[in-house]
Amino acid sequence: MPQQTDSPMYDVVLVGGGIMSATLGTLLAELEPTWSIALYENLNQAGQESSDPWNNAGTGHAALCELNYAPQNADGTVDPSKAIGINEQYHVTRQFWSHLVNNGVLQDPKTFINPLPHMSFVWGDDHADYLKARYEAMSPQPLFQTMEHTEDPETIRGWAPLLIDGRHDGKRLAASRFAGGTDVDFGSLTRQLTTHLTDHGVDVKFGHKVTGLSRGSDGRWDLSVKSKAAGSSFTARARFVFIGAGGGALHLLQASGISEAKGFGGFPVSGQFLRCTNEEIINQHHAKVYGQASVGAPPMSVPHLDTRFVDGRRSLMFGPYAGFSTNFLKTGSFLDLPLSVRTHNLLPMLNVAKDNLGLVKYLVSEVAKTREKKIDTMRDFFPKAEGSDWELITAGQRVQVMKKDPKKGGILQFGTEVVSAADGSIAGLLGASPGASTAAPIMLGLLERCFPAKIGGWEAKLREIVPSYGRKLNDDPTLLDEVTQATDAALQLN
Repeated sequence: MPQQTDSPMYDVVLVGGGIMSATLGTLLAELEPTWSIALYENLNQAGQESSDPWNNAGTGHAALCELNYAPQNADGTVDPSKAIGINEQYHVTRQFWSHLVNNGVLQDPKTFINPLPHMSFVWGDDHADYLKARYEAMSPQPLFQTMEHTEDPETIRGWAPLLIDGRHDGKRLAASRFAGGTDVDFGSLTRQLTTHLTDHGVDVKFGHKVTGLSRGSDGRWDLSVKSKAAGSSFTARARFVFIGAGGGALHLLQASGISEAKGFGGFPVSGQFLRCTNEEIINQHHAKVYGQASVGAPPMSVPHLDTRFVDGRRSLMFGPYAGFSTNFLKTGSFLDLPLSVRTHNLLPMLNVAKDNLGLVKYLVSEVAKTREKKIDTMRDFFPKAEGSDWELITAGQRVQVMKKDPKKGGILQFGTEVVSAADGSIAGLLGASPGASTAAPIMLGLLERCFPAKIGGWEAKLREIVPSYGRKLNDDPTLLDEVTQATDAALQLN
């Protein structure tokens, strides 16, 4: 490790203590054990912002139940390609975690992952027709071959009784189910990974905020770091910088001055959830159930009634209820949005605003919802819901990517995007869903992009970490079965 001087020097600096930095740090520690690495996190613990389980409600994203990943075409057919891609990515993540469990990096898998069926549930003829078309498009794919589908209310009741009990409106119902889904506590997982990094020589510093960065004359990056406890600042130097600071990544990418960050903006969306306080109700539901998004709603606002396992305790939540805040982080500043506006991203942002008036209208209506209106919305899923059994909690911030588009001038992107310099010396992650569940493949892609001269020498180790590395499981059912059986066993999901 480098000596702690006024300007400590590292091979790699990770900015942010969430699941992305923890994943990248863990990979690099295995691939290059002699490299010096530092991680700076503004908060006093890892995984407390976007990776916190109550700030990251869509845990275990695998495109098994999230309908927005399988859009319907104009002719009524459904395109499964995006769902296949996301599910492939989640299998990579599962293999990465399995490797860490098998090698003692992660301890009891139940502390961060638990088996949980994933369901899609809709009502009304149009939505039921869509869900049937989705099932017909996805179930022939090897990745989704065990998916079930029904329009029988009693079968649905057997899967998730809260959806059916008290429902008397006579509407056509439909549900799809994947019994082999999971629920993930990314806060617990992130903290376990950062503890491992600390134990293996990574200089993990909490209460340290990176306030700016610039390129030195020798090509290294100079990061301005403020220590909360000491009340002082210092400069850390690095050959490579990863900015995994959630909503805070945009400001630092802009500060870097790299041309690849020009034209990017951020659109913050906040959220709230109803969390059940009645153990009797909690124990009647064992599934992650997603429905259809409201007209004008962003994909991240798809309503869902979810069983959760947080810090070893079973919970139940419903939401989200979207809101608007100009903060880019839950712990950020209301000036985050206005201070992110630059001459190079102003036009794309204005075009996004012009083309997404429906989203703005939706957010205004969501903010105006009373608590009773929120309970009424939940009753579409859970007809017998009683407001006294639920508490309203504030979730985290999501910053959706806005970027230049040659046709529209600017587009709003509901996904994640890695932005990196041409020389691979710095990279940052922008965006949200599917986010944490695809951390491993996203970071593997970052390694390929930023370390092209190294990736060939790393390939054997990467195949040890992720046996399917470089291959598609959906194209190889035999490999899919082998990988699934191995990860289920390692993660105790059998």
